[in-house]
Amino acid sequence: MKEKIMKKLPVGIEKFGKIRTEGFYYIDKTGFIKELLDSWGEVNLFTRPRRFGKSLNMDMLRSFFEIGADTTIFEGLRISEEKGLCEKYMGQYPVMSISLKDVESDSYELAYELMSGIMYDEALRLQWLLESDRLTKYDKAPLQRILDHGFRSQAELCQSIKLLSGLLYKHYEKKVIILIDEYDVPLNKAYQNGYYDKMVSLIRTMFSMALKTNESLLFAVLTGCLRVSKESIFTGLNNFKAHAISDVRYDEYFGFTDAEVRKLLDDYRMGEKYEEVREWYDGYRFGKQEVYCPWDVLNYVSEHLADRGAEPALYWANSSGNMTVRDIIEQSTGTVRSEIELLVSGGVVKKRIIPEMTYQDLASEDPEEKMTYLWSLLYNTGYLTDTEKAAGGMHSLAIPNREVRLIFEQQILTWFSKAVKSDTTKLQSFCEAVKNGKAEEMQKMFNSFLKKSISIRDTAVRKGKKESFYHGILVGIMGSEESWIVRSNPESGEGYSDILAEIPDDGIGCVIEIKYAENKKFESACRTAMAQIREKDYASVLRDDGMEVIHAYAVACCLKECRIMHEKL
Repeated sequence: MKEKIMKKLPVGIEKFGKIRTEGFYYIDKTGFIKELLDSWGEVNLFTRPRRFGKSLNMDMLRSFFEIGADTTIFEGLRISEEKGLCEKYMGQYPVMSISLKDVESDSYELAYELMSGIMYDEALRLQWLLESDRLTKYDKAPLQRILDHGFRSQAELCQSIKLLSGLLYKHYEKKVIILIDEYDVPLNKAYQNGYYDKMVSLIRTMFSMALKTNESLLFAVLTGCLRVSKESIFTGLNNFKAHAISDVRYDEYFGFTDAEVRKLLDDYRMGEKYEEVREWYDGYRFGKQEVYCPWDVLNYVSEHLADRGAEPALYWANSSGNMTVRDIIEQSTGTVRSEIELLVSGGVVKKRIIPEMTYQDLASEDPEEKMTYLWSLLYNTGYLTDTEKAAGGMHSLAIPNREVRLIFEQQILTWFSKAVKSDTTKLQSFCEAVKNGKAEEMQKMFNSFLKKSISIRDTAVRKGKKESFYHGILVGIMGSEESWIVRSNPESGEGYSDILAEIPDDGIGCVIEIKYAENKKFESACRTAMAQIREKDYASVLRDDGMEVIHAYAVACCLKECRIMHEKL
């Protein structure tokens, strides 16, 4: 029997036509088209986290509706079974498709130029309208001016979507479908870089003209991560429908369902990897549907085709900024820190979520209000998910999977390192104790550091992962001494020690082995660690490097407590 040839994986490909015509694997989301038409809304906003298929779905809509599109690319897909709907809508309407995902800049002036460039490209795409015998020379004149001179004023840029859709309507005598992808990226960047009010004014005017007072509009679809307050952007849009991640409608069309992931893994002969993929990349709840992040799953399968033994990676984390997690950790009070500990340990916190907001809400001077907006942002951007249906505006929030948990852990370590390094006196005292073999002083100070930290206490986390958390803290502290040579997990003796430190000016070397003390059995954990240092001769590298005095430290940790045992080797 001839072996089935695997299709290429569409990692990072957002063009529907390319996936369908060039032999890429596609998980059928065309039911989205039918549901969109059945539940009809004149202006539809879909908010989902990054990397959950928004852009691909938008290009799918363009490919389906646009006049002159290749309708054969939908053959064999779910939507092709809807004969009447396809006959009425497929390839029957003019479409404007605009993505704002690249309008990101540290200045308003450059962001304005980028927005102008996007709209100029759309005008260039439609330059054939200058040859239309259904448009008068007066209809064509504004388009010709844009093509000749660009946008000479903000007013011209704000009118551009309405102008171009009006020309399409007049040429085809059919109303226009307007698609705007990643509508909130310019607002996010504007907030981060201090020109938010200007960008809000620009987008509000542009959207109002395109979506509110536009007689040429059939319907519009917008996507983004956040549902920005209607009052700030969508003022006066009575025809507006927002579909957030908590809504049941459309819940299966963004992200991969469990059944889709099982089939994908089976198709690539990776069925045995299901539990690992589920643990790392599942757990998001959209409406009533539990979904996986498509970006993660596709990258995982792609990487494991080359290396079956590869470790799961932070694909989603490395494709987007984690500023929100950092902010909520850095601004956390004692109560919030305990809630973060609970989340990282696999627990649930109940929080009120604001369904719509402005980015300026994040700058609220009211600490309680600001934290509510930060929790809302974590929820809407995918760092937290609902574990059950919200009631009374309260949501039961949890970290969705192991990948996102590691993001939290990394940000906790970054914050902790920064906090510790700000106390230079205590930092120097700790390092001095390490140098001089004073284990009791080290223990006292390290316990003090830990009490101010956010601990990792998840019973589901492997012991080695918990040890890595304390390992990271110690490396951060000792690495602050510029004259020291600090190595993490170096090969030494008959294995790999946790930390080796050399103090060349004094000829002193240090070996540190860290153990997690289950059930707070500190003494036995310390003895185990010290025995490992001796048996595997971790100090041999230090002797070879000429260190004359060698300190061995066995460090046992549990939650926010530690014990440190010392021997001179």
